Amino acid sequence: MPNDNLQKLYVDELKDLFSAESQLLKALPKMAKAASSDELRTGFEKHLEQTKVHVQRLEEIFASLDESPKGKKCVGMEGLVKEGSEVIEEGFEDAVLDAGLIGAARRVEHYEMAAYSAVCAFANVLEQTKHASLLEKTLAEETQTDQKLADLATEINSQANEEGSEEQQHSSTAGKKTQKNAA
Repeated sequence: MPNDNLQKLYVDELKDLFSAESQLLKALPKMAKAASSDELRTGFEKHLEQTKVHVQRLEEIFASLDESPKGKKCVGMEGLVKEGSEVIEEGFEDAVLDAGLIGAARRVEHYEMAAYSAVCAFANVLEQTKHASLLEKTLAEETQTDQKLADLATEINSQANEEGSEEQQHSSTAGKKTQKNAA
């Protein structure tokens, strides 16, 4: 017989995830717009479409539970989204901005992976096998997205480092010219 308190926690955690995914529906287009890499922009756009499916899966679970997905705000995701916005507002450009966006997006993915893993475990214990299957699909997609971001970071972080080196060389050369002219 399922534990009523675990059932309540399960529904509460599902509501938290629904809020998190809903917040991402608003954040991902902003991240895509800020990205300078076409590959990163496309990745954010594809993840937006995937996130819509994640929301639909959660809605399907809520319908089968005869529960509303509304009523809870995921403050963890709210903070992660805010951090991602701060990266955009910092004034970084090109690959450095993209590196920051990837870092912010990977934090989001890890948060989601932990949350989906937890609710999936609850679903299994509560013998909600169909829910567990839907949640496992989403968990697998979140894990894939994180891996794609990690792979993309390898290239973009190197580009960001090269851009920084070029800027330093340029400013130190300009500084030497200024010093030479002053002498």
